[in-house]
Amino acid sequence: MPVDALNCDAVADIHRPSGTLAPKEGDILGRIGSLETRLARTASEIDAAQAIRFRVFVDEMGAQLSPEAMRRGRDFDSYDAFCDHLLVLDRSIEGDSEDQIVGTYRLLRQEVAMANGGFYSASEFAIDELLARHPDKRFMELGRSCVLPDYRTKRTVELLWQGNWAYALKHGMSAMFGCASFPGIHPESHALALSFLHHNVAAKDEWAVTALPHLARDMDLMPSEAVNPKRALMALPPLIKGYLRLGAVVGSAAVVDEAFNTTDVLIVLPIASISDRYLNYYGADAGRFAS
Repeated sequence: MPVDALNCDAVADIHRPSGTLAPKEGDILGRIGSLETRLARTASEIDAAQAIRFRVFVDEMGAQLSPEAMRRGRDFDSYDAFCDHLLVLDRSIEGDSEDQIVGTYRLLRQEVAMANGGFYSASEFAIDELLARHPDKRFMELGRSCVLPDYRTKRTVELLWQGNWAYALKHGMSAMFGCASFPGIHPESHALALSFLHHNVAAKDEWAVTALPHLARDMDLMPSEAVNPKRALMALPPLIKGYLRLGAVVGSAAVVDEAFNTTDVLIVLPIASISDRYLNYYGADAGRFAS
């Protein structure tokens, strides 16, 4: 799946009610040129984000959602009702804000997750064990990341991360995590990249996390000496490379998601581990949006 687990058997009618959501003060989190990132303000903006998710996950990547989701042309689930939805809008596009949305991320803070049944990634990975080792820390989950093809540029990715970082600062988060995916349901076809992650950036000690036992698939598919780092990095999906540049680590096992036609790994990014280079890069601008 693209970023996190999807329960395709979820109740179908889970769109937010129509109308305007409660305004969120200071919800603009960054700007670069004509692009702006902020939280969704209305139910119609969330609906537009769900339509973009459908275009990317179903039309482009071949995911198979519930019959109701396929009929509506929307990727949605029950989590949409209480998550925050980070949007990237291109203000140079004529029309309403719904017409300007070109990318989205779904954000779920720990206190909100615990009040609504837990984190989404817990359907694939042992998130509860990770949380139990860090009772003094506040986690946030990143999910449903997607950008329209014409906007898959460095600038758009930077803006999404500026938004994530400003949001984390605003809410006092200690760590971020979320699923990231390889295309296809055969981990062996990604042996080089998965083995590189296993040997070089596996989460250890207090940050160690694995897949649920009945779903876990081995990532140690090649011996360390057989892994060419340069070729392995080239084989990594851009989203995973972006996480690694920030200082993220990866869980010890993968999960196959047949509904989304993906092989998933869990990314864990302690805020304290983000390299100074990126803290300075994002923080210089994000700080003023996080107040």
